[in-house]
Parts: sequence; structure tokens; C-alpha cells
Amino acid sequence: MKLALRKARLVVHLLHGMWTVWTRFPRATPQQRLELNRAWSLRMLQLCGMRLVVHNDGARLDEGVLVVANHISWIDIYVINAWRPTPFVSKAEIRKWPVVGWLAQQLGTVFIKREKRSDAKRIMHELANRLNAGELMCVFPEGTTSDGVQLLPFHANMFQAAVSASRPVQPVCMMYEDAQGRQSTAPAYIGELSLGESLDALLLAGPLTAHVYVGAPLAPGADRRLLAAEAQASVGAALAALQDPEARRSGQIADRTQQFIDAAAAAKNPQEPLADPDADMTRHA
Repeated sequence: MKLALRKARLVVHLLHGMWTVWTRFPRATPQQRLELNRAWSLRMLQLCGMRLVVHNDGARLDEGVLVVANHISWIDIYVINAWRPTPFVSKAEIRKWPVVGWLAQQLGTVFIKREKRSDAKRIMHELANRLNAGELMCVFPEGTTSDGVQLLPFHANMFQAAVSASRPVQPVCMMYEDAQGRQSTAPAYIGELSLGESLDALLLAGPLTAHVYVGAPLAPGADRRLLAAEAQASVGAALAALQDPEARRSGQIADRTQQFIDAAAAAKNPQEPLADPDADMTRHA
């Protein structure tokens, strides 16, 4: 299918999304809104030549949880919503994007002005209040997009909302796979790439598979930096597992992820070798 026609179908789908939010959301129950959002997002992925595979979904929490994920592209938002619709924290500029910005606002997105420190405090209070009310929120703690091959450091400030609200954090990892079974960087929206150029690269790279790994929830604790480090370790382990073709083929992503987490913990906190009791007695005889 020609690229121009595929783009036209995406535009029609975006406009259909506006019509759905405008006409059906006011009369829909919260559950119906979630179902409409998820169905629309799944169709968005299909139009982009992408299918969704979710791993370890049994670990998912559905209320009062802060979801934290790695960030590769603008398509990440639709991948998350195709898995389980979740409002996001997003940079304020997106509010000005045609159609997409309006849709994001109607779906509960919290917009942050990153250049204003005072805005961060406002966002923390709003996130904590939403979490306390049993709502879901998703943030990208890397603070920007990457090519998805490696994680960028997680910033701890967004984790304060979970600490303040005493609500759990759910790490989520995304990775894109091409038709040859290799990790694809085509969706990456990085550097000086324009949105249009990023869309072209995504459409031309298909078919793609979007992998989502749902990590075990983390208790909030009292230290946002420690919580951020734990979340980064969890997402990093899941990314390493997803990058393993054999683990993907065998469906052993959860087991491989736990192996990476255990290995990292052992390397960070090596145990002292146990002394031989007999040798100890001899030395002290």
C-alpha cells in the first residue's frame, strides 16, 4: 500500500477518534471509555503495521498505581493504551499538536512545563491525588526518548508522587521487533527527526511487533531515588530479556527477566563466602 494512502488512513482514524471522544465519551461509563480507548489504540497500531504482544500480564495492577516505562517514540503511548489505557504525564508542547494534542487532553493527560521548576511541584501533587483516588498514571522517567537499545538514567522526581501517596510503582518495558526477529530502532523519535519523518520511518519499516513486559509491582518505600533505581533495574532486566531472541521464541521472558534481576542484585551485594566450621575451630584452638 502506498505511503500516502496509509497516512490518509491514519488521518481518518485520528478524526474518528475525535468524533468518538466528542460524541460517545459523555454518555459512556468509565469502563466503556477504557474499552473504546483500547480498541481505538489497537487499530492505530494495526494501521501503523504493528501488532502487540504482552508478556507477564498477570502482574498487572489496575488501580492506584504509577506505571513507569522506557520511552522510544510517540507510538509508545498508543502501545500502552492498546495494552491497558492509562493517562500519561507529557510535555506541554504536545497539547499544541493538531488532533493528537486535543485527544491527549480529553483522555486525562497531565501536561508539564519542564522549564518551570514550580510546575514540577504542581504535577507531583496532582499525581499523588490521582493515585490516592485509585487512578492510574504513566510516566517516562528517562525524561526523553532513546533508540530503545539501552536505557537512559531514570530521573527520581516523578517517583515522589508514589512515595507521597504510598502507592505502588509498576515497571513496564517496551521493545520493537522487525519481521526478521531483530530489535528495530525504526520507531525511535530521537535527535532532530521531525514527527513526519518519524512517521515515514515507522510505516516503511513494517511489519513490526511491539513487545510489552509488565514487571512486578514495587512497594513505594520512603526514598524516591531508591525507588527509581529499583524501577530502572526492573525495566533494564526486562529489556535485556526481550532482546534475547530465544527467550522471545520460547516465551520465557519473565524467567529471563528475573535471572537478570537476580544477577544484578548479586553483583551489587556480593555475599561473604561462608567460613568452613572445622577450619575456624582449628584456627581458634
